[in-house]
Amino acid sequence: MNEAVFSQIALMVFLTGLIVWMGFIVWDLAKKSQAGKFGTIALFTILGAGVVGFIVKTVLVEIMQI
Repeated sequence: MNEAVFSQIALMVFLTGLIVWMGFIVWDLAKKSQAGKFGTIALFTILGAGVVGFIVKTVLVEIMQI
């Protein structure tokens, strides 16, 4: 395994872990602030838009390289 393959695998593993950790932080924020059902959905929608944007960007870059 060369350095480029290791870097790619490490990026995907740690980035996935970071996204899951951010999801836990948003859930904890909603719980501590007593946001309720609508507030929790709003938090995940608004704050999760950045994650969705990053995933869409990654997919588009891969498609454009093909």
